[in-house]
Amino acid sequence: MQNKKNIKPGFEVIEPTFGSSFYYSKYIENHNNKAHVWHYHPEIEMVFVNGGSGKRQIGSHISYYTEGDLILIGSNLPHCGFTDTNTGNKNETVIQMKDDFLGKDFLGLQETKSISDLFNKAKGGIAFGQKTKDAVGHKIELMDEQEPFERLLTLLSVLKELEHAGDYKILNAAGFSMEMQIQDNDRINMAFNYVKDHFQEEINLIAIAEMSSMTVPSFCRYFKKITKKTFTQFVNEYRIVHASKLLAEKQTSVANISYESGFNNFSHFNKVFKEFTGKSASQYRKELTAVFK
Repeated sequence: MQNKKNIKPGFEVIEPTFGSSFYYSKYIENHNNKAHVWHYHPEIEMVFVNGGSGKRQIGSHISYYTEGDLILIGSNLPHCGFTDTNTGNKNETVIQMKDDFLGKDFLGLQETKSISDLFNKAKGGIAFGQKTKDAVGHKIELMDEQEPFERLLTLLSVLKELEHAGDYKILNAAGFSMEMQIQDNDRINMAFNYVKDHFQEEINLIAIAEMSSMTVPSFCRYFKKITKKTFTQFVNEYRIVHASKLLAEKQTSVANISYESGFNNFSHFNKVFKEFTGKSASQYRKELTAVFK
């Protein structure tokens, strides 16, 4: 069994950018390589990926994004990094802020209370659509060149636009984040990291339950209570999203991709893939290829 230390969830300590009340960093291409294990932090996080495609792993939600991404992640919501060497993005910008980064009373003002509503929605993780990405992406990147006061004004402007956006999706079921205490975060992150490291193998549920100091039935009930999905469903979704990534990025047979994604039965892979995406793997690849031509 893998040593617990290797899959312990990361609690990330974040310091505001010098001269600012929040953290801001813009990375060229895929150079933000510090966050590729499941981790969490009390700060709300906004990530703008300019172009490219990759995995979106937030809470118990896993999906594959194309044409860049714009997401808002609530406090202590576990997540992974969003870019790697195959993403093909131009830049990735990360902004992290406490919910009271402008003071405890600021978001209670008439002019700003809608931003508080946005932060509340972000507890489940929010992914924004192309219209909003186009509207605010350049503003987020321009903050890199601004002085602290101007950067703050731009951030407030971006948050206001996100609050009014209509093209968004809440990624996790209601209550996912709100039910989680720090101990829950540690246990769930440990399970997430185990799946991340072992999804191409047969998943050892007994090992995960032991690491969580639970019996297998107790762990399964606990996992569903916290994530709103069964552990088997989570593992299958992780494997299918990895397969989606390979279908877009790797020129090999669908059968090979199914095995590389942890499925040891090709017909089962086809069944699960269609249930998850609404189409067969070959149809998915054909449609994705047409988009990028």
